[in-house]
Amino acid sequence: MYSYERLSDGIRLAVSSNHTFGTDAVILSHFAGIKPRDKAIDLGTGCGIIPFLWLRNEKINNVSCLDIQQNAYEQVCHSIEINALGERIKAYNCDLREIEQVFKAEEFSLVTMNPPYKPVGTGIESLGESARIARHEVCCNIEDAVNAASYLLKYGGRFCMCHRPERLVDALELMRRYKLEPKRLRFVQDRAGEQPFLFLVQGQKGAKPFLRVEPQLIIKKENGRFTQEMLDIYGSYADGYDR
Repeated sequence: MYSYERLSDGIRLAVSSNHTFGTDAVILSHFAGIKPRDKAIDLGTGCGIIPFLWLRNEKINNVSCLDIQQNAYEQVCHSIEINALGERIKAYNCDLREIEQVFKAEEFSLVTMNPPYKPVGTGIESLGESARIARHEVCCNIEDAVNAASYLLKYGGRFCMCHRPERLVDALELMRRYKLEPKRLRFVQDRAGEQPFLFLVQGQKGAKPFLRVEPQLIIKKENGRFTQEMLDIYGSYADGYDR
């Protein structure tokens, strides 16, 4: 049913055909810059890759994650159990559009989400139900994510998400509307000289306007191997990678 990805010597993550992960989530986990004092939650967590990467740092202890899909929730719970991490991370099976039924307002200092990228009616929709929900805005769109993050975050808290560049204006406009002022923006390219395929953005609740555009992240060198920065981002998950 599950296979396992070694994230570090102490952490294995259960993955499945329904819920696995890609480079986007790994990059977002790093971009969020979680701190030991943070109370953090990952929305639409899927297999749980973002919070489990955080937990490689033994100083990170106050993490939650949620997913609307029962099979994703059960998969994350399995990973929590096999790694004996129940005191450091809690998983929830709930709809972020009804977040107030599960969590109190202003409970977190960091919220992340790697949302579905494709509007309903675009791309290939002849997928299994789990994949369709993960990839298309069936159960959640950008506004749903931003609204939930605004509710969950305390004043000064951070919301970090990634998305496709063609949705950048939508994301920034919605973040400002929900009082999450965009503060950091970074574009991601597969190779130098190519157009970005992803952006990372951080909004801060109640902050004053000032957006810092960070240097572009290049994933691969000319020979197709990871750049040193990507190896640093992957950390212990990249151990043994042929440079």
